[in-house]
This record gives sequence, C-alpha cells and structure tokens, in this order.
Amino acid sequence: MRELLAQILPILRGMWKYRWWAVLVSWVVASVSTVLVLRIPDQYEASARIFVDTQSILKPLMAGLAVQPNIDQQVGMLSRTLISRPNVEKLIRMADLDLDARTKPQQDGLVDSLMRSLQISAAGRDNLYTLAYRNSEQDKAKRVIQSLVSIFVESSLGANRKDTDSAKIFIDEQIRNHERQLEEAEARLKSFRLRNLEMQGVDGKDSASRLSDINEQLNRAKLELREAENSREAAKAQIEVERKSAVNPVTASLLQESSIVIATPELDARIGALKRNLDQSLHRYTEQHPDIVMARRLIKELEEQKRKDIQEQRRLAMSMPQAPAAPAAANLATQELNRMLAATEVQAAALRARVAEYEKRMLKARESMKVAPQIEAEAAQLNRDYSLMKKNYESLVARRQSAEMSGRLESAAGVADFRLIDPPRVSPKPVSPNRLAILPMALVAAIGAGLFIAFVLSQLRPVAFGVADLRHRTGLPVLGAVSVLLSPTEIRHERMDLLRFALASGGLVGVFIAGMIAMTMMAR
Repeated sequence: MRELLAQILPILRGMWKYRWWAVLVSWVVASVSTVLVLRIPDQYEASARIFVDTQSILKPLMAGLAVQPNIDQQVGMLSRTLISRPNVEKLIRMADLDLDARTKPQQDGLVDSLMRSLQISAAGRDNLYTLAYRNSEQDKAKRVIQSLVSIFVESSLGANRKDTDSAKIFIDEQIRNHERQLEEAEARLKSFRLRNLEMQGVDGKDSASRLSDINEQLNRAKLELREAENSREAAKAQIEVERKSAVNPVTASLLQESSIVIATPELDARIGALKRNLDQSLHRYTEQHPDIVMARRLIKELEEQKRKDIQEQRRLAMSMPQAPAAPAAANLATQELNRMLAATEVQAAALRARVAEYEKRMLKARESMKVAPQIEAEAAQLNRDYSLMKKNYESLVARRQSAEMSGRLESAAGVADFRLIDPPRVSPKPVSPNRLAILPMALVAAIGAGLFIAFVLSQLRPVAFGVADLRHRTGLPVLGAVSVLLSPTEIRHERMDLLRFALASGGLVGVFIAGMIAMTMMAR
C-alpha cells in the first residue's frame, strides 16, 4: 500500500501543477457539451395500436371443407417482415417524405433512417401490436404511422390473396397434366381391352375361374344328356311292350274312365264368381270377417256338390255299354308314348349340341390358359396405373375446390379482423432527448477531460518532488537538499490561488446544478 501511494502521490502532485489547465479545459468542454445537448432537436413520438382478431366463427364452421390458414403465424411473420425496403419505400411515397430527397443517396439515406427508426412490438400472445415512430416534426411522425397502419393491413390481405392465387395456378397446372396422363391411360386400357376382347369375362373372373365354370357346365350338360337318353330308351321299350301285348280289362277300364269327360259349367261359374269376390274382400277385410267366413263356406259346399255330381255322372256313364273303348284306349296310350319319345329325341338333340358347344369352349379356354397369365398381368398393371392416376386426379380436383373455398374464406370478412385500438396520435410533449439525464454525463465528461489534460501535461513535462523522487528519476546519488522558506506574502498568494481554484471548480459544478434545477422546474 505504501509503495502504491508512493507511486500515486508524485502523479497527483504533477497534475496539481497544471490544475488551471484542467479547470480551463473542463469549463470549455462543459460549455460545448451543454450547448450541444441543448441544441439536440426534440423528438415527438407517434404511435398506434392494432388488434388482430383471429378467433372467427367461420373457422369451426369450415373445418374439413377448406384449408384453415394459420392466421396467427401469418400475422406474426408479417409483423417481423413489415419493415422491409420495399415497404419503407412505399411508406415514404405515401407520407410525402421524399419531397426533400431528390438524389439517389438522399433517398437511400432516408430509407435507412426510417428502417432504423420504425418500431413494431407485440404485446404478449394477444395479437396486439404497437407501431411507433419518432421525428422532430409532429405532423410528419403522424403521417408515417398512418401510412404504416395502412401497409400493415393491406400487406396481410394481399399476401393471402397472392398465396391463394399461386396455389390455384399450380393445382390447375397439375390437374391438366394428370388429365392428359389419365386420358393416355384410358386409351391404353381401351386398346388392350379391344385386343383381348375374347379373353374378358362379363363377371370379371380370371381365366382359371372361367375354365372351372365351363367344366362345371359341361358336366351338368352331359348329365342331362344321359338322363334324356335314358328317358328315350325307356319310352322306346314301353312302345314295344304296347305293340306286342293287348290291353287288359283293368287297363281298358281305367282308360275308359279317364276318357270320360264330365262337365259342370254352372257350378264352375258359381265357384269362380265366389272366388273372385273372396279375393276382393281379402284386400279390405281380415280372415275373421263374417263375409270372408261365409264365402269360404259356400265355396267348400259348391266344390263338394261338384265332386258328387261328377261321381254320379261317371257312374251312369260306366254303366252303359262301351265295347269299342279298349282299342281306343290302346291307341291313346300308344300316341302318348310316341309323343314322349319325340320329346325325348328333341331334348337329347339339344343337349348333344350343348355338350358339343361346351367342349369347344373347354378346348378354347385351355388354349387361352397358356397366354392368360401374361395378359392378366398386363391388365392388372394397366388397371393399377389407371386407378392410381384417377385417384390422384380426383384428389387434385378436390384440393382445387378446397383451395378456391380457402381463398374465399381468407377474403371473407371476419376471418382476420384488424381493429385499430388506438388511432395514430402524437405525444404533445417531446419524448427525447432526456436532457436531465444527459447533462450530468456532460459534467462528468468535462471533469474527466480536465483531469486527462492535467495528467498528460504532467507526463510531458515531469517534475521531481522530493529527494527520493529525484534519485528515482535520475538514478544518481543526491548529496543534499535546500529547503524553501515562503514569506507571508507568498503564503497569502498561495492561499488566494487555492481559493480561486476552489471557486472555479465549485462554480462549474454549481452552474450545472443550477441549470439542472431550472430545467426540472421548466419541465414540470
């Protein structure tokens, strides 16, 4: 500590030697600094607050029908990119700030100055934005904020419309490309189907399934052919038996009884009329209705009477002599067997033709099985390509519709509502500079400048204070020292000099304090 004081004290003594230079420099620097601070132009701040309402009822209503734009993200990005050179140039033209900037460097300087001066700040997560600008002219600051508010709103809507239009143009181009590819795929599929028309089944089955179906149909036709041929052989055998043998009495009696035709026209007419009436009544009434029950009872009685009349007439007819009945019955049996034989012949011929056709189809199907896998693989690939292109095309068409609806949704009122909470206004009093905070810094700078000058002069023209300092500076031995004895006049002169220095230094601080008090009173 003693060594440190030993080094500092000579420096302070040297600076004390040039104290008047320090006071002079301090006064000059303080005066100049005060004038500069007082000449700083007053700055007036114009500000406005905008609230962006993104909570619209259209968003939940249009969910799933249109692409929901992220309004919060768009507005946030807009607030961060609003102060760009194109927007600032537009702002200068809107606020008539380019009247004094005629050259290109002046215009560039004005743009750079505005980009540094404009302020956009967000208040938390509430989409509340504050726009601020400071200028020495109140009217100019207000015009700048008004223009900035207009650009803020218009840029959002314009960007949305531009993005939507770009998306629609891109989707339309992709739809045209996919439509052309879809037409080419349809043409290839059509040409393939025309080339392989005989290989295609109506039900969409493959060649193996069609071969299995043809084989099953062939087996069924062969079975029916065998049945028809057996029926034909049985009919031929029965005809031979009828030719060789005569008709026995029992057969003749049965044939005679079957050949007797009994007619009851009156009862048939009554029964038919009752049945028709019964059908009409069933549409209106239930089974338990008295008319329904009565009608059914009458029908039953008439049918019973008809059966008795037929039996009575048949009994009377059988009691009469019928000698020629046997030959007639035999002829009827033979004719019936001949008709059965002819029917079986016709059926067998048709079935033989069917079996032949199915055999031809079987052979053709077996031949087609050799090339069927390749054709089916080609058909599957064509169908897969066509289905994929069709799906993409339909998806693009749906997205275009969604994009159009999204564009209308973005431009609709209420999706993002820009509300001007505080209109552009200018502060009635200057907001800067804060001279009360700058002037103390000027006083500190003046005092520092005086101390610095005194230190520099003491180092440029060093003086030794005491024997030890002289020995340290010269490196030579000191043989002796002569003391100075001051006269009363010199002592009084030293005191007056010290008083003048105190008054000069204290006056500098006092003037600053008085000025600060005066400015505070004026500000109030």
